[in-house]
Amino acid sequence: MSSALQAGLGLARQALLLGGIAIAVFLLIRIVPGDVVDSMALEGSLDDEAIAALRVELGLDAGALTQFRIWLSRALVGDFGNSMRFDRPAAELILAALPTTLGLAALALTAGLALGIGMATAAALWPRSALPTLVEGLNLWSIALPTFCVGLAAILVFSVWLGWLPVIGQWLSPVLILAVDIAGQVAKPLHEDLKETRTASHIRTARAKGLSPARIVLRHLLPNALTTVVALGGLILAGMIGGALTMEVLFGLPGLGTLAYQAISGRDYPVIQAVVLVFAAGVVVVNWLSDVAQRSLDPRLRR
Repeated sequence: MSSALQAGLGLARQALLLGGIAIAVFLLIRIVPGDVVDSMALEGSLDDEAIAALRVELGLDAGALTQFRIWLSRALVGDFGNSMRFDRPAAELILAALPTTLGLAALALTAGLALGIGMATAAALWPRSALPTLVEGLNLWSIALPTFCVGLAAILVFSVWLGWLPVIGQWLSPVLILAVDIAGQVAKPLHEDLKETRTASHIRTARAKGLSPARIVLRHLLPNALTTVVALGGLILAGMIGGALTMEVLFGLPGLGTLAYQAISGRDYPVIQAVVLVFAAGVVVVNWLSDVAQRSLDPRLRR
């Protein structure tokens, strides 16, 4: 099977997955009791007549199938509807919040990959040092400690007790917390891959030629092991989505996570659906690009 055909089939599978996510999100948020009108009514700003009129205006009086058909036909052309609470297009709200989320993700991903790859490489260079144990500890940290727990601890220590950092609107803590989590996910599998590759025949040949350990790792081991990092790309992004959402809410950053939290709190269906689709589309695209990159880097996967 050609690489182009494999890539096309992979993209088709991801598109079907995205469609399934759209249907699931549409149905699940309507299973939860109450809607945006009920939320506004609880605030005491609407009487019964206004509630009935607003439901008709927002299309909430129609059946779920009719609502889904209308929403899907509009979403396919990029119209995600208007926010029921803010009375602004959902797409406009997302575009306003997206730079913050992308900036947070880019900084955390860059720092996390640099730290994880650096630690794995150093542990491979000096296998008898404490570095392999440090890699194991970092991996256990990323598995055992949810990012929101670390975020709350960071607020308590650095903002409340020490007073070093502001709680609202600061970037340093979220970036470091997410970066350490990413590094823990990357460092151990990359280190294991480097250890296995060190026994390969071409590595033994390089040693016989008198190449230094550092040169062997940097020129022979690391390029081959980077396929492991590429393979982890989709999982890392999926984990980062949840982490970024909680970090933005905890530290008051005006990104997609905060927007999603506000929309969920207010039962704002169009914004919830649009934000989830944006997150899901990001994961789908990254997974597809990860598959394509793996096939490009590893000829065995092209068969």
